[in-house]
Amino acid sequence: MPKQKPNEQVQQIPLSEIRPFKNHPFKVTDDELMQQTIDSIMQVGVLNPAIIRPAPEGGYEMVAGHRRLHAADLAGLKTIPAIVRNLDDDEAVILMVDSNLQRETISPMERAQAYKMKLEALKHQGKRVDLEGKSTSVQVGQKLPGKTSRELVAENSPDSAAQIRRYIRLTELLPEVQKKVDSKEIAFSPAVELSYLTRDEQKLFLDAMDYSQNTPSLSQAQRLKKLSREGKCTKEAMRSIMSEEKKEEQERITLSSDTLRKYFPRSYTPLQMQQTIIKLLEQWQKKQQRRNER
Repeated sequence: MPKQKPNEQVQQIPLSEIRPFKNHPFKVTDDELMQQTIDSIMQVGVLNPAIIRPAPEGGYEMVAGHRRLHAADLAGLKTIPAIVRNLDDDEAVILMVDSNLQRETISPMERAQAYKMKLEALKHQGKRVDLEGKSTSVQVGQKLPGKTSRELVAENSPDSAAQIRRYIRLTELLPEVQKKVDSKEIAFSPAVELSYLTRDEQKLFLDAMDYSQNTPSLSQAQRLKKLSREGKCTKEAMRSIMSEEKKEEQERITLSSDTLRKYFPRSYTPLQMQQTIIKLLEQWQKKQQRRNER
């Protein structure tokens, strides 16, 4: 959580005077964790003050504490403890992103958008340092000469600079493809490779994915990227690659529930059926070994 500075005071601010941060990339959802936060607030109140900044049009803008604000509203509170901090746009973005990145429930695209926002803010601060000969943020100004912007983004985040570059690549994907990344229909590494396709090629990819009813493997995504660079990423080529039978599918043996059910009591759960099958296979294997030893 952002630390309170020595000269800062915690104030009770009416919820009605606080608006969300502009283009806030992190979703505030009414999930189980939110309900836990609501229950905690109803029992002991809001323990960690939010960080807000004065809004030009009046009132305040939330910087760090969107989930607490929502939970406090649902818990019936009229005010929330908050620290009012004067922050410019870049400082506010950096604080907003850093205060959320440690959460475990962040989706890939939320993380990608957040890293991109922080990178742009740091680059903007760097430009002001170069133009004015001084930094509006001393901490960032001191670090800029020896580190790249992505290395600075990696500070206070759980990812390396190289991984952050891969996350930011995801922002080049069409919104429809981004949704498939968040729903885990497309894995992270293949998604990074697909981000190098043009927007029109990504539309063709979605068609090929729907046509084949397959999700792309890393190998398939890499070949699509290669075709794109060669100018050969046609609808037919994409459909051909996406329709390939993957190695793991070739080696997979599938037995339907109906096939197995006739061999087990109706009361058996799928786990009990699996355990029984494994035991029988182990017994068969031992018999085969004894037979071969004769």
